[in-house]
Amino acid sequence: MRTRQSNRSFINYFSAMAAVIGVASLALAGCEGDDDSGGSGGSGGATGGTGGGSTGGMAGMGGMAGTGGMAGMAGMGGGDGGAKMAKIRVVHASSSAPAVDLYPAGGSTPIVSNLAYGKGTDYLELPPGAVKIDIRAAGSPATGAPVFTTPDISLMADKKYTAIAAGDIGSTNADDKFRVIALEEGFGAPASGAARVRIVHASFDAPTVDIDVGNDDPTKAEIKGVARFADTGASGVDIPGGAAAQVGIAAGGKTVTAFTTPPLPAGAELFVIAAGQLGKLAREDAGFQLIGVLPTGGVTVSIKQNPRVYALHASPDAGNVDIYAGTAELVDNAGFGALAPLQVPPGAYTLDFFPGKAGATPKPSGSPAASATTPALEAGQSYLAIAAGELTATTPTFSLIALQEGFDLTDSAKGRVRVVHASGNAPAVDIGPAAGGNVTTKVLSNVKFKDASPAAGLSLDAGALTLGVAAAGTTATVAEFPLTIAAGQRTFGVAAGKLGGTANKFQILAVDAKTWTVAAVPSSK
Repeated sequence: MRTRQSNRSFINYFSAMAAVIGVASLALAGCEGDDDSGGSGGSGGATGGTGGGSTGGMAGMGGMAGTGGMAGMAGMGGGDGGAKMAKIRVVHASSSAPAVDLYPAGGSTPIVSNLAYGKGTDYLELPPGAVKIDIRAAGSPATGAPVFTTPDISLMADKKYTAIAAGDIGSTNADDKFRVIALEEGFGAPASGAARVRIVHASFDAPTVDIDVGNDDPTKAEIKGVARFADTGASGVDIPGGAAAQVGIAAGGKTVTAFTTPPLPAGAELFVIAAGQLGKLAREDAGFQLIGVLPTGGVTVSIKQNPRVYALHASPDAGNVDIYAGTAELVDNAGFGALAPLQVPPGAYTLDFFPGKAGATPKPSGSPAASATTPALEAGQSYLAIAAGELTATTPTFSLIALQEGFDLTDSAKGRVRVVHASGNAPAVDIGPAAGGNVTTKVLSNVKFKDASPAAGLSLDAGALTLGVAAAGTTATVAEFPLTIAAGQRTFGVAAGKLGGTANKFQILAVDAKTWTVAAVPSSK
């Protein structure tokens, strides 16, 4: 797939990350490795158990905050001249836990303060032996009981360790409860031109997954069967260096989601932690994501899921269409009212529309019936892309209306509806509840073709509602739509079709932004 223009801030962000990796990887050039074969699902030298004494949830015990500086190493030893030491760092990858303070077990002085989700610490230099860490919500008194104490983590001289806080802090279920996964580092030698990546599955609501390097065929994923809280082994796996790479996450032979990595310098060594929750939206802080942990101690970067686009065919006279980006067919033979999901790397795309043919077909050699360009699509976001208006009218109105999903998520007792005017031959309209053939209260006024109400959605009481549409400046309805509003719903109400037409006539295409399904609502008038 050909990207027309990448999101500028996205590229700048990852370019900066790549520069940091390049410097840091030089510093690690002499690090010792253990040449683990990197089998799927193995811990690759885990030195700490996953159990521990959780004393309850951490809800309400502190907010998410940035990583604090080291506050001393009381009770855990420190550098001692030429003595050989171990090094350990901690990464907060539990999306349900607040920021935390870390203490040596039984100690009263934190060694790390205010470690937020998605962040990591610098390496702590410790004498070899067994160590335990008490974890408290950030800002909690040192005299209070810790919410979690790690089991013994065995440290060896001249070794490096990455300890990952994972799991659901509020759960007592052994399958997903909070834990600390301590992994001894031992990257193998990367292939020429590749970076070496150790992938850790730390998402507590995700199943066992396969990892498809290149995101080209989930049935032939290079790494299979990575279980929850397991990893790809100490040796790591090769990711192509020098350019952004695609990584697919698959389950049951089907792609669940995909990511675009930053360009990684050849020879770089880093952890990539699959964290967050599949049950959350990708745009939410707790949504499923990758956390890249760079070789330099506490430097982490969030890698959001590739943007998702839901293409809605709302042009009443365009017939069935195939949609291409470059030479890749994105949507096959879609008819009026059809909604087609796709996931693409971040960037802007020129979409070409051709008469539909059933089944995957090469891009036709002739000129498309229409072309349209998307806005820059951002990682972690979802979009409704509406092919709207008329293609064959004397004055064609065919247009692409691309809307980023941004419904308010806090108004759970009410429904949220975002209204979109996508009927090319309909005039500007006023919209609101209707009774007796008139709009009784104008909720939206002078809504023109291609206009949409605010992204958060209109807040509507749950229950039955008749939505009326009147020409702007009038109250007599030209169309009325019986709707049932449910608490917590998030719906795009797309006014589409041809006003006064007989085929694909004026109607609402209701797109559910939770399930991404579409239903046609005809006018009752």
